Amino acid sequence: MSTIGSQLLETPERRTLRRAVGDLGRRYGSAYYLAKARAGEPADELWAEAGKAGYLGVNLPAEYGGGGGGVTDLAIVLEELGTAGCPLLLLIVSPAICGTVIARYGTEEQKRRWLPGLADGSRKMAFGITEPDAGSNTHRISTVARRDGEDWLLTGRKVFVSGIDHCDAVLFVARTEDARTGRLKPCLFVVPRETPGFEYRAIPMELVAPEKQFQVFLDDVRLPADALVGDEDAGLLQLFAGLNPERVLTAAFSLGLARQALGKAVEYARTRTVWSTPIGAHQGLAHPLAQCAVEIELARLMTQKAGLLYDAGEDVAAGEAANMAKYAAGEAAARTVDQAVQTLGGNGLTQEYGLGALLAATRVGRVAPVSREMVLNYVAQHTLGLPKSY
Repeated sequence: MSTIGSQLLETPERRTLRRAVGDLGRRYGSAYYLAKARAGEPADELWAEAGKAGYLGVNLPAEYGGGGGGVTDLAIVLEELGTAGCPLLLLIVSPAICGTVIARYGTEEQKRRWLPGLADGSRKMAFGITEPDAGSNTHRISTVARRDGEDWLLTGRKVFVSGIDHCDAVLFVARTEDARTGRLKPCLFVVPRETPGFEYRAIPMELVAPEKQFQVFLDDVRLPADALVGDEDAGLLQLFAGLNPERVLTAAFSLGLARQALGKAVEYARTRTVWSTPIGAHQGLAHPLAQCAVEIELARLMTQKAGLLYDAGEDVAAGEAANMAKYAAGEAAARTVDQAVQTLGGNGLTQEYGLGALLAATRVGRVAPVSREMVLNYVAQHTLGLPKSY
């Protein structure tokens, strides 16, 4: 695919970042990534090298070992790794959500303790928000934190928490009770993985990915006062400091999958010859692939817009753009991978080409971290001003 748009819209530093990360990703490639995923192993070698090069922490403050950039830069890293066949899901969680929240709202001690390791990849942090009975409704989160002297006691259950088994800690979303109103408010707590009362179990998934999914059980997990990140009265403000980057990075994840699939389909259509003509010469294949290219480029532009708005501190506008970017990229990825498989025919489902594994992976961008239907609800209500439907 052409990179003319990136050359005109991105700074020289970001274009250099794209090239460098792409080079790293191609040295590992989809064969490495899929072998790790099918063996149930994390992509530790790639993660470590990306961290050493400064790519994992490109969005984190320079004074804590990061690159001093923003979510826009980290989205470039994930998109290019995904395009090269290595879509590291934990990038969405560890540096994007957890790193951003701690950098924005953590104490000086919390920043010194966690950010350098998150930046160089030597430490990882998972994120726990989804619950079995709450689904997309974060207002129904039932995991509760209550005071016990100077400590906190955390009780509840979470599902679909990525990569706990290879993370040092989890940033959990819980609720505390407002003493004045009795209402529950969302708060964030860092919980080291080995804390007593913290149990996790793998969820069998059809996804082919190095990162496993887990359900978590929290039974009166005792935490020190400094486990709380930020102000317990700040509520949704702190939570969405992490959720908007999550949407931007999920869009980048989907874009990487889409570009990877399109690249394989185009190469196959260009070289596969039937009845003396490359199959890519036939409009029945050429036009659908061209349409995928258009949709990918449009989603990339919205992802760039969302990242730039967030990095500029325009949180409200960034929220709208991040939702749109996540939606557009998820749809583009699903259609592109489906068309890529169709282009290759039977070869599209062989392990040799690695496209079959992407069919399930593209669903991630459509159902997580918020479903496409909830994004459309958001746009209908907040962008179009229509009555709330739920």
